[in-house]
Amino acid sequence: MHVTTETQGAAVVLVVSGDIDMVTAPEFEKALLAALRDRPEVLVVDLSAVEFLGSAGLTALVTARQEAGSDTTLRVVAESSTTARPLQLTGLDQEIPLYRTREEALTS
Repeated sequence: MHVTTETQGAAVVLVVSGDIDMVTAPEFEKALLAALRDRPEVLVVDLSAVEFLGSAGLTALVTARQEAGSDTTLRVVAESSTTARPLQLTGLDQEIPLYRTREEALTS
């Protein structure tokens, strides 16, 4: 798994690639919490290049959602069934809005 951070206006974008599983999820969660530390207006988590999203990765997103509170709007880019389906099956898409593209997530 690889994570890069970009700033686009008032938003911070985490671009994630590879697998998010029980081995890599702690690093993913650490990156999420680091991005939230400065309380950006919006945090977009771009999972477009993620090839596997396991339950540990979902848990990291829940933790980030809780940490964001009402200060930061959390949005996830999940265009493939690999990433969108787990979020939908667990109902997380009701708590964290899903977008098909980074552009949509940034302009909503």
